[in-house]
Amino acid sequence: MVNATESAPVISASFEVPGGTAVGAAMRELDLPNKGPEAIVCVKDAEGNLKDLSHIPETTAVFTPVAANTEDGRAVIRHSCAHVLAQAVQLEFPGTKLGIGPAIENGFYYDFQVAEPFTPEDLKTIEKRMKRIIKTGQRFERRVYESAEAAAEELKDEPFKLELVQDKGNVDPNSDEATEVGAGDLTAYDNVNPRTNEVEWSDLCRGPHIPTTRYIPAFTLTRSSAAYWRGDQANAGLQRIYGTAWEDKEALEAHQHMLAEAEKRDHRRLGTELDLFSFPDEIGSGLPVFHPNGATVRMEMEEHSRRRHIAAGYSFVTSPHVTKGDLFEKSGHLGFYKEGMFPPLQLDAEYDEDGNETKPGQDYYLKPMNCPMHNLIFDSRGRSYRELPLRLFEFGTVYRYEKSGVVHGLTRARGFTQDDAHIYCTEDQLEQELTTVLQFIISLLKDYGLDDFYLELSTKDPKKFVGSDEIWETSTEILQRVATNSGLDLVPDPEGAAFYGPKISVQAKDAIGRTWQMSTVQLDFNMPERFNLEYTASDGSKKQPIMIHRALFGSIERFFGVLLEHYAGSFPAWLAPQQVMGIPVADDSIPHLEAVTAKLREKGIRATVDTSDDRMQKKIRNHTTGKIPFMLLAGARDVEADAVSFRFPDGTQVNGVPVDEAVALIANWIAERNNTQPSEEAIAARR
Repeated sequence: MVNATESAPVISASFEVPGGTAVGAAMRELDLPNKGPEAIVCVKDAEGNLKDLSHIPETTAVFTPVAANTEDGRAVIRHSCAHVLAQAVQLEFPGTKLGIGPAIENGFYYDFQVAEPFTPEDLKTIEKRMKRIIKTGQRFERRVYESAEAAAEELKDEPFKLELVQDKGNVDPNSDEATEVGAGDLTAYDNVNPRTNEVEWSDLCRGPHIPTTRYIPAFTLTRSSAAYWRGDQANAGLQRIYGTAWEDKEALEAHQHMLAEAEKRDHRRLGTELDLFSFPDEIGSGLPVFHPNGATVRMEMEEHSRRRHIAAGYSFVTSPHVTKGDLFEKSGHLGFYKEGMFPPLQLDAEYDEDGNETKPGQDYYLKPMNCPMHNLIFDSRGRSYRELPLRLFEFGTVYRYEKSGVVHGLTRARGFTQDDAHIYCTEDQLEQELTTVLQFIISLLKDYGLDDFYLELSTKDPKKFVGSDEIWETSTEILQRVATNSGLDLVPDPEGAAFYGPKISVQAKDAIGRTWQMSTVQLDFNMPERFNLEYTASDGSKKQPIMIHRALFGSIERFFGVLLEHYAGSFPAWLAPQQVMGIPVADDSIPHLEAVTAKLREKGIRATVDTSDDRMQKKIRNHTTGKIPFMLLAGARDVEADAVSFRFPDGTQVNGVPVDEAVALIANWIAERNNTQPSEEAIAARR
């Protein structure tokens, strides 16, 4: 859908197509766009399935147009571009065997079996060939195989496609392979020359596709990498080519600009440049250490969170890093989450003098979750309804065995600290408590400078859950109602819940428009039952509490990485590891600046003086690159006037500010937790 404007026609919400009529033919009467970013590239039927414009319904049916500049439209363009990529590769590298080529977030890829890995020069050659193919305006025409045997005969020289045909009934409908075979008929798409009507290339594919290659106005190939057939390293090694495609050149350029910004903001690079953290090989993959600068930022994050939690009525607890396996058996983690846990440690076995085992050992696990231990704290004594809601909070370090290919800096680590809370409440308290929790989460995220949110509702995975369907339905309805009442947009995440209950995820956009999953709120009727948790109700009866799982940052490490990229390393002054740097014009100004920084340190501000032998201009460059929000310069005139000059990261400056005023300006700026960077204009407005 596009908005009604003077330059863009209004796209009808839906239209009717008589049986036996092609969708595209019926659509012509609506005068919908067929060029530009609003061009209609496919349609959606009443069940939400995407269909080609050449689709012919058997009986009268209703369809909704899908424009190029929508997520569905882009996905169809990208999948079609993947076909053009595969066609170009087989033309440039005869004998290449085809894997699969799905659309993915912001792009597409295609896997190939080739004699040699692709080089950057190969990608340039392939891209040129793709542009020539697109320029010819080849048609994408759908074809249904008469039988699986007919498909197998046609694809006998394509071993990977042949395997998909033979294994069609076992293909996961949510996997990338489903792009090829899907459900229902086995189909292929032919790329047809519009002048000769000859088929120039074909691919096994479920579809849908754009009408012609001319609906691919902007694309580029981005990189190549090694891959494995069906993601299994035991299978054949393949080469994967990635690309991206968009509805127009402006959208492609905006995406490329975002990627360039993302590369500049990569928290792993900034972590090294700003001396914040590292991942020593001697410790192991995905296990970070924080250096003094990084640990200072982390300390500020945690301290502010602690203050807010105290004000919100949370009680602080701590729990050990390891526990007996029986606890995770009871909680259900060993049954549903064992593959995400580190292998067990065998401890506590006893042996006689001859080395014979007299008492078997027990399995101990590094904890992947804090919730089972919090349940034990709740169950450590009798609880009254008067204590509820009981909000237990912990900065608890957990360990999850992420695969090496998944580990990614701080945002996907193997050891990390969750700001984890578990809330135990009555049924009558539940909806209000969920509402309060969600409001608390949003307000705290805003404290750190994130303010653009939407919500995602994750529902039951039918293959991985505990508890009754009735409990899940009730839980999901409550969460949906709370999320809807929040006023934020709500997006469904079918089958995305953890095994013990549905959840709401808070999705936040950063400074360059990327979305990050931040906080999660999970409703759990099941774990209290597994642990036999009880409280005494007002009538003296024993009742089971309802449990809310809530992680606000997700993990301190991941939130640190997100903030580092959001601010491009320039943390706001209240979080910055070094808040103030004194820069003397000459050595005889050093005592004056040391007296100024001493006053700042008395107010808890991180301030020091650069007494190195570097020239003043080099010091300014160094500390600007180091993202220090306040630089205080002092020369002979400043010393005489008992003043300093402000220098800001944007290069602006305010001269001759009396010391006491400068100290007050900095202290107030930091105390307010201002998330913008100080500048000449901002400071002048406060004087």
